[in-house]
Amino acid sequence: MTPAEPAPQEAPRPDGRDVRWAEHRKERRRQLVEAALRAIRTHGPTVGMDEISAVAGTSKTVVYRHLGDRVGLYLAVCESVDELILSEIQRALADSVGEQAAALRPGGDPRPALTAVIDSYLRLVERDPEVYRFVTRRPIVDGPLQEDPMAGLSDTVATALAEVFTTALNARGLDADAAETWAHGLVGFVRESADRWLVSPDRAPREVVVAQLADLAAFGVAGILNGPPASRGDTT
Repeated sequence: MTPAEPAPQEAPRPDGRDVRWAEHRKERRRQLVEAALRAIRTHGPTVGMDEISAVAGTSKTVVYRHLGDRVGLYLAVCESVDELILSEIQRALADSVGEQAAALRPGGDPRPALTAVIDSYLRLVERDPEVYRFVTRRPIVDGPLQEDPMAGLSDTVATALAEVFTTALNARGLDADAAETWAHGLVGFVRESADRWLVSPDRAPREVVVAQLADLAAFGVAGILNGPPASRGDTT
């Protein structure tokens, strides 16, 4: 006679209080990040913790409790900006889906899709220049960071561009290996242009700069997409 197998034990149910507390902390963190963004817009990128806590209506101790230290605050703001621009890029690409479909046909123009992504980036710079300066210059952070949050923002934009390039190349039966290289190169090109545009005393309207950048990018891409197939990477 074999011994009876022990009955399977149910997984412990999460404590309701722990769940509510976790949700409270998540919401409080979101509120503090929003307060930090408002303070940055009011006081500029060199805003201090005193101004941020005043806008939040709480003490610096509470801000540090939920966000960690000054680096934690900076990273939380960067994460919020990253989510915002990703949302705007996705919306812009969704709005231009018809134009993107036309761009995939032989002789099609990749400019609409490129314009949508570039405009999403420059729109953030134009709408929130102080927040953009805070993220790119990181004035409250002393010393290097283990991970550069701007790299995450660049990756967000580059991923969207790489998808555009990959889809267009695949539609023409071309090798899509270059898509990521093009995308990251274009992000650096757009970011440098955006930084210069932001400090220019007599800067052109955003729409003009977006068109200029999209024209240059599309000219190079269109030459590859619509030209005769070539052997990529063949040095012989």
